[in-house]
Amino acid sequence: MCGIVGSNGRLQAPGFLLNGLERLEYRGYDSAGIAVIDGGRLDVVKTDGRISTLIEKTDGGRSLGGSIGIGHTRWATHGAPGIRNAHPHLSADGRFAAVHNGIIENYVELRRELTDEGYKFVSETDTEVIPQLIQKYYNGDLPAAVRAAVNRLEGSFALGIISTEHPDELIAVRRFSPLLIGVGDGTNYIASDVTALIERTRSVIYLEDDDIAVIKPDRIEIRDKNGCAAERQITRINWDVGAAEKGGFDHFMMKEIAEQPRALRQTIDARVRGREIFFEGISLDAEKLSRIRKINIVACGSAYHAGVVGKYVFEELLRIPTEPDIASEFRYRNPICDENTLTVILSQSGETADTLAAMNEAKAKGSHTLAIVNVVGSSIAKAADDVIYTWAGPEIAVATTKGYTTQLAVLYLFAIWAARLLKTAPESETERLFDGLIAVPEQVEEIIGSKTEQLKKLAKQVGAPEALFFIGRNTDYAIALEGSLKLKEISYVHSEAYAAGELKHGTIALIEPGRTVVALACCDRLFDKLMSNIREVRARGAHIIGCATEGSTAIENEADEVIRIPKIHPLLTPCLEVVPFQIFAYYVALYKGCDIDKPRNLAKSVTVE
Repeated sequence: MCGIVGSNGRLQAPGFLLNGLERLEYRGYDSAGIAVIDGGRLDVVKTDGRISTLIEKTDGGRSLGGSIGIGHTRWATHGAPGIRNAHPHLSADGRFAAVHNGIIENYVELRRELTDEGYKFVSETDTEVIPQLIQKYYNGDLPAAVRAAVNRLEGSFALGIISTEHPDELIAVRRFSPLLIGVGDGTNYIASDVTALIERTRSVIYLEDDDIAVIKPDRIEIRDKNGCAAERQITRINWDVGAAEKGGFDHFMMKEIAEQPRALRQTIDARVRGREIFFEGISLDAEKLSRIRKINIVACGSAYHAGVVGKYVFEELLRIPTEPDIASEFRYRNPICDENTLTVILSQSGETADTLAAMNEAKAKGSHTLAIVNVVGSSIAKAADDVIYTWAGPEIAVATTKGYTTQLAVLYLFAIWAARLLKTAPESETERLFDGLIAVPEQVEEIIGSKTEQLKKLAKQVGAPEALFFIGRNTDYAIALEGSLKLKEISYVHSEAYAAGELKHGTIALIEPGRTVVALACCDRLFDKLMSNIREVRARGAHIIGCATEGSTAIENEADEVIRIPKIHPLLTPCLEVVPFQIFAYYVALYKGCDIDKPRNLAKSVTVE
């Protein structure tokens, strides 16, 4: 959840560290700091506020010297937010500095041991044991001391380490937490996310678990968990810095909403040749698919909501029982899966800790794992049996938009492809779905262009309600979940989604005069049922915002406002239906004055439990 940057080379480090941390702000943080070595001295500057405060403290980095340094944005886990707990953390003797993402699970035991040996601690963090252990094991060889320290650690971590004893060595270590190396010309870098590096280099190395890298200005040496020299592939990043900038939009979230037609085209077109669907490099084929008796879709947050849509699509087209699962529940409930189970893993970042652990649990039980992720070379992508990338491009806003819709696109592509192989759906049906999916990017573009003004007005009318409810059935319920989450995470409005058929089983007690209810009515075969639910809440004084497909007029008699989406194959309505509620949530948050791209208490990549 936190951000790491580091550099070593002929260029001054402070400027890059500050710029890199700014580019990682979207990940969520409550404090930040940098450490640089200048003339044998270790200079550390921290803030308990925004990066802008750190920039002011260092005069944009000009008050510091040095060509080697590390930086960090912290999201509090151990110890309250504040300068005392902000990274980088130092050893007791001040010679070693470390930044850390992840959680050290045995830090209490290590801290007690080190305290008994006379080491003094100044923070409440788990991280501080790391530089203390390095000091303990140091005997002139920094990589060896780091290896000895890392061997004592339990948990997940990405580390950046520097020492006044070795002012030409930047050390990088990872275990179950993302960290990559940027390969430059005379200066090399580390970062937890490629967006921090893109201004300096597009050549990156993704470290593997338990790799320890010694990064010098002119070379990079990597050793694996056994201490053996390791060759790691250099990957070329194919998007430029403009993709990680706002491009004239006030917020990344609105930019990424607007980018959805292009992102969807990239995701779909990359797999379509003529009327055929191809997934390069995956081992699943008709023979393997024919043995699958159950599908689990495992994810967190919005990706889980995409998985709920996937359940309806997979069961309709493949006739295989499919269960969407929250990753943090799946990993701890001794799930039932075996070699006849397909486990589909959804994650925008490919680094979500619970999702990665859930995938490993499924693999251990013999399940074939298929990852659908956005970030090439991410931990989930590398660990899965097969991977399909969404090609959404960088997503900076914490609230996902194009990440979600491109996940849906891949789920549809996979379902159509598999149904054709297994012949589990009529050819006429898969052809209609294929044609509909090809049309989705243009229809999303139409919604953004034609509905934004209506949604701005609706957001202003709704204002800042105490609570707001979404109701829907079938795939409408899946979009109710996502629409509700978008609203609550960026506007802080209490919002809940309910399966409309459950209203009479308790939740209708929450309806009172003036309460806004968003009723999703795009599932044609359940439209009449949903209309009955609308009448139930309207009779109790609710203000109804309806969402229906074009040509559906009956809802106008019951709803106060109606949002319309283009007519499309019923299974594909989620791709279109979600877009208005992304825009609606954006404007509710905007009118409330919320920090839309960096909502409170949230982070983009949840790399800890």
